[in-house]
Order: sequence, then C-alpha cells, then structure tokens
Amino acid sequence: MPDPMRPRASLRTAVVWDVLQNTLDHRVKTTGQAQLDVLDTGGGSGHFAVPVARLGHRVTVVDPSPNALFALERRAVEADVADRIQGVQGDALGLFDVVEPGGYDAVLCHGVLEYVDDPAEGLRNVIGALRPSGVLSLLAAGLGGAVLSRALAGHFAEARQALADPEGRWGEGDPVPRRFTVEQLTALVQRAGVRVSAVHGVRIFADLVPGALVDTEPGAVADLLRLEAAAAEVPAFHSIATQLHVLGEKEAEA
Repeated sequence: MPDPMRPRASLRTAVVWDVLQNTLDHRVKTTGQAQLDVLDTGGGSGHFAVPVARLGHRVTVVDPSPNALFALERRAVEADVADRIQGVQGDALGLFDVVEPGGYDAVLCHGVLEYVDDPAEGLRNVIGALRPSGVLSLLAAGLGGAVLSRALAGHFAEARQALADPEGRWGEGDPVPRRFTVEQLTALVQRAGVRVSAVHGVRIFADLVPGALVDTEPGAVADLLRLEAAAAEVPAFHSIATQLHVLGEKEAEA
C-alpha cells in the first residue's frame, strides 16, 4: 500500500517502487542473500538506485549523461549510500562495454526502450546482464495513455495519429520516440528469454486528474495513490496507462 505521507510527485513512481521493493525483499528471503547486485540501466540521477541502495543492495547505474551521473554521485553521498552505488557512463546498446554479462540479481530498465534505436537489441542486452532466475523490472511508455491524454486535451487529430502511428507518436512535436502496448512489450520480454510475472499500469489516473483538485482536496494525494495501486494490476486499465511496468524472471539455464 502506498505511503499516504509521500509527496504528490510520488504519484508517478509509487506503484513501481512498491512492486520493486517487494520483489527485492522476496528475493532476499528466498535466496538467503543479504545483499543483491542490482543494475539500473538509464538510471540517471538515482531516483530508484538510491532507495534500492538504502535497502542494503549494491547498485550499478549505467547512463549516457555525465551530468546525471554527477547528480547521482551527489545524491548517493547525501543519502549515505555512496559505498553501495557505482555510476558508469554508457547505454543499453553498448551495455557490455561497461558491465559484465550475467552478473546481476536484478536489472531495472526504466524509460529506456522508448529511446534506443533498437528496443529488441537493447532489451536482449539488459536481460543478458541478469543471472539465471534474475529479476527484470521494465518500465516503458504506454500507447493508450498518450491517445487518451491528447483526446482529453482536445487534440483529436493528434490522438488519432498516435493510434495509427507504428511508433505511437502523435506528431513531429512529440518528445517520446516510441510507445508500446501491453502485447508489444510482453512479446519483447518473452522473446528475450524472460517469463512475465506481472504487468502493471502506471499513472493510470495521476496524469488525468487536475492538479488543482489533488493539491487542494484534503487527503486527495493519499486517496489517489491508493486508487493507482488498486488499479495497477487490473488488465482493463492497462490500455489507458501512461506507462506500463513488466516484472519478469529470466529463465533458468537448463
């Protein structure tokens, strides 16, 4: 259950964080490992990496931006987890230029597949970094959420364009290069050798509710967090989510 004391900004990440924390805790209990090796591809300034390190795990962040990695270093020091976080410059397509394959118990791939030139290759690399039975946390932009948001904003032609476009883009000004349906994302994961454990809709309502309503109504943030958590695993709502989260486990070697 989301923490009602979290700030409104957590509406964007609360569902994913709760799933990830529970998954890592479960792996610790089932494997007997007190400390996991976690890879965060495209992890930027450590929005997920720092909290994961606070749980006691070792985290390697791979990101192409030196500025983001500098911010990561500063954030890790402030959180007193600098000894458990390593930042390296790189990207998913050149992942094994900077990390060893098969060396991680869990890999986070959040907001990466939208931007790489070849999502299938990028995902294969990410999964190649996992140990057998390792955990994949994949977060990517959802097509349905973009179509719905453009339509609700009155941009009906753009909504129709996103629906028809092979990459799910609503026009030349669209800042997101690519979006996915649940079927597309899970097919990519399965073809790369990962068994899908769960799919979650992320930001199902948070991007649609007027900010003024959330900010002014007492308890609205907590109630909206609870609603997001309740709807996240309901398949009927996946088609309107702004983002899709796929949790999976790498197939064990025969």
